Amino acid sequence: MSIGNKRAIRTVLQGIAAFAVAAPGIIAASGIPMTLSWVVGGLAVAGGLARVMALPSVEALLDRFGLGLVDDNGGSA
Repeated sequence: MSIGNKRAIRTVLQGIAAFAVAAPGIIAASGIPMTLSWVVGGLAVAGGLARVMALPSVEALLDRFGLGLVDDNGGSA
């Protein structure tokens, strides 16, 4: 898999995690009552996903599938 494809897939995964972190603020700003059961369930899933994405074992799993952190130029941007 090319480095560009790896970076694109990781960007999508990180975007999902970022949305999971931002979901409570988005819901609060939209005026949707936080007491609705589907909102509560969605926030629980979003919080869990954000936490899971921060685990070192997830990085190891991504490495196993060839999607680990890519440092193809020695760390320079």
